[in-house]
Amino acid sequence: MRRVLCDTCALIWLATGDAKLSRVARNVIRDAELLCFSSISIWEIARKVKAGELEIPVSPAMFADMLVKRYGMKELPLDNAIMLRSSALPEIHKDPADRFIIATALLNDCVIVTGDRRFPEYGVETIE
Repeated sequence: MRRVLCDTCALIWLATGDAKLSRVARNVIRDAELLCFSSISIWEIARKVKAGELEIPVSPAMFADMLVKRYGMKELPLDNAIMLRSSALPEIHKDPADRFIIATALLNDCVIVTGDRRFPEYGVETIE
C-alpha cells in the first residue's frame, strides 16, 4: 500500500474520466493507503477556470469537495515546511505550483501521479 498524491492534471483526468490517466495510475489510485491532493491544485484549477483555459461541470469549490467525498481524498494544505522545502529544491522546474506539489510529496512520503516527466529529477517516485 502506498501514499499517493495526485498532481493537478491527474486530478482533472481522474474526475473527468480522461484516458490520459493510465490504467496503472488508476490501479495505484484505487489501491492507495492514503490518497491525497495538494491545496495548490485547487488554486490552479480555479485560475484555469477563471481564465477560460479549463471547463469543469462544477465550481472549483465543489470540485474540491467532490475529491474528498467521491474519492476519499485528503487535502494536504500548504504550510511553512512545504514552502521552505519547495524553495530549497533545485531549479529544475520553474512552475511554483509543481514545486509545491513535489515538496508536499517529499515531506509526506508520497508517490505522485503525474504526466510531468521532470518530477523524478527531484527524487520523487512517480506514476504516469
